[in-house]
Amino acid sequence: MNTLEQPRPPFPSFDAESAAQKVRMAEDAWNTRDPEAVALAYTVDSVWRNRSEFLSGREAIVEFLLRKWEKELDYRLIKELWAFHETRIAVRFAYEWHDHSGNWFRSYGNENWEFDTSGLMRRRVASINDLPIKESQRKYHWTLGRRPDNYPSLSDLCF
Repeated sequence: MNTLEQPRPPFPSFDAESAAQKVRMAEDAWNTRDPEAVALAYTVDSVWRNRSEFLSGREAIVEFLLRKWEKELDYRLIKELWAFHETRIAVRFAYEWHDHSGNWFRSYGNENWEFDTSGLMRRRVASINDLPIKESQRKYHWTLGRRPDNYPSLSDLCF
């Protein structure tokens, strides 16, 4: 293991509880909008497909996230476990954000994750669609940062 990589429990093979914990930890990290901190959950040579963009390596992940959160303002995300098996987890998610012109969007998608034995994500494949919404249609109203534990899930919000 590279010295820049610290183990990230829970570790594979995943069960329902550890997979759900891994999903919530990823959601919490992404809601910080801190690219450097988020990138530490990925191997230094992690491979991504995000929409039509292909990335490789932690440095590319940080650069991608910097661009993302420069564009996607007031970003709030909810992730939900879809399926798991051994070293892999499938997630569905939705997030809300607005651009610099004040146009709001809800972005929906699915991610497929693969982890190494130290619990770091070595592969992330994301498919995402953006839906323009009115500000009055927003459903995510918590203070920026971690979603409160008592806030509805994606299933509760009928997404």
